[in-house]
Amino acid sequence: MSITRRQLMGASLVSCASLASLSMRPALAQSKLLKLVVPLTPGTTPDTIARAIGPLLAARLDMNVVVENRVGASGLIGMSSVAKSNDPATLMVVPATTVTLPLLYKNVDFDVLGSFSPITQATSSSFVLCVHASTNVKTFAEFVSWAKAGPKHMYATPGNGTHHHLMMELLKQMAGFDLEHIPYKGSAPAVNDFVGGQVPAMFLPIQVAVPWAAQGRIRILGGSLKERHPGFPDIPSLHELGVKDYQVDPWFAIWGTPNMPAASVESYRAAISAALNDVSVRANFAKQGLLIKTGSPAELLEAAKAEQALWTRVVSRLNIKPE
Repeated sequence: MSITRRQLMGASLVSCASLASLSMRPALAQSKLLKLVVPLTPGTTPDTIARAIGPLLAARLDMNVVVENRVGASGLIGMSSVAKSNDPATLMVVPATTVTLPLLYKNVDFDVLGSFSPITQATSSSFVLCVHASTNVKTFAEFVSWAKAGPKHMYATPGNGTHHHLMMELLKQMAGFDLEHIPYKGSAPAVNDFVGGQVPAMFLPIQVAVPWAAQGRIRILGGSLKERHPGFPDIPSLHELGVKDYQVDPWFAIWGTPNMPAASVESYRAAISAALNDVSVRANFAKQGLLIKTGSPAELLEAAKAEQALWTRVVSRLNIKPE
């Protein structure tokens, strides 16, 4: 059977296209399934990030993408599964505060900095200090006076080691007041009790707090970033309200399984960066108060080390014993 020159060229083009598609898939991750492990519940920011970029990663890497919520123990269960995996087609989306887990829990069976391959930071945001409307506290100065006056007031968090918890403890140390920590098992019950008035104070993600404040249920006193959040310029920072150099950047990042080949890391980093900078993703995240914050694996590792150093100082002053 004779084969024409045109047929040969056509076959060559198809072959090249197939190879190009395959080459987009990370080295040694020739599985058609990419898992994005989220060690927290659906609806949390890491879950939002994973589900937003999943379809774009699928198209760019020519892989099926599934988001797997492996929850429990403030993220330890999901993180441990990734730390013990040798699957190069598994990534993990987590908040910065996961580096504090050894400070708060005894049975951490992996190195929170050394067990994973850094890929890239993903997003940043801001948390805001809030009080329930029933407190009649309208400014940060009034909040400090209210906290100092007693009786000892409470603040809610979704649990030990969360951004909500560590931010308030840092603020307490820097501003010289005290509140009693009431840890809940997850964001929903903590927010429900705070908005319902059972607990009078809480740090909340800015995009969660603004709608409740607009309804008059809570008041926003100040933001956690040193500069004002560009999406909410009317909300002052705690730094400018007098807590000099208060700066907590609640960033989120993507990590891979241990000892991932450099070629795979770069393939994932490039695909994730492209997905996060997609026009529709950026617009969607902006509505949620999320700022795109990508970078190199080395920059992620340095940011994680700085995060761990900061919270180690805070937790050591609290004399918290690991559970």
